[in-house]
Amino acid sequence: MIARFAKIAFGTLVATSAVCAHADEGVPSNSFRIGAYYLTYDTQADDLRGPYVPPGVNIKLKDLVTPYFAYVRRLNPHFSVELALGAPPLTKTYGKGPAKLGSVPFNDQEIVTARWLAPTLLLNYTFFDESVRLRPYIGAGVNYTKFYSRKSTPAGDAASGGPTSISLTTSVGPAATIGLSYRVTGNFFLYGSLSASQVHSDLTANTSGVLRKTHVEFGPRAAVLAAGYSF
Repeated sequence: MIARFAKIAFGTLVATSAVCAHADEGVPSNSFRIGAYYLTYDTQADDLRGPYVPPGVNIKLKDLVTPYFAYVRRLNPHFSVELALGAPPLTKTYGKGPAKLGSVPFNDQEIVTARWLAPTLLLNYTFFDESVRLRPYIGAGVNYTKFYSRKSTPAGDAASGGPTSISLTTSVGPAATIGLSYRVTGNFFLYGSLSASQVHSDLTANTSGVLRKTHVEFGPRAAVLAAGYSF
């Protein structure tokens, strides 16, 4: 699936570049950006369903920071295509609900960890003329999220009643961004942006054949600070 997304993303870049007018002669058409994602989650999850699960058992995620990388292709003075990717963060999931499940602590306990690869493809529109140093931009596109290295922690195993395997389905959803670019000098730029995407997944916990499930809307929001070079 990741290879398929990469092919689609590359094809989109090529096709869009062919449709749009070619870049002005002497104006850089490509840029790379590097910086940091500050991720917050607006987690909405159904209560966990399955055998021996009392009412009100839920989950929550905590904020994190991860490196940000992006390749941007200039299409014309106002439009560009951005392929953004964060270094796969270790996302920690905590229990939400009863203080204990039986005699086992649950609320605020770290019960599941996972990493996710989430490339995002955006079509951006930048305001003002390119001679202006400070230019706002907006963008919209699609996010693809693949979860891996999914693990139930010792606290998660205890709450589930034994060693537990975790599965999370892949997500495809809309994404949007708003930001500012500032040309420092020549081909060097600074960027700041806020973005949001829709990431959803079905979580299944398997404890020796006993299945508990929930549907999770992660609702990640990201603040990005980055530096870029155009060539």
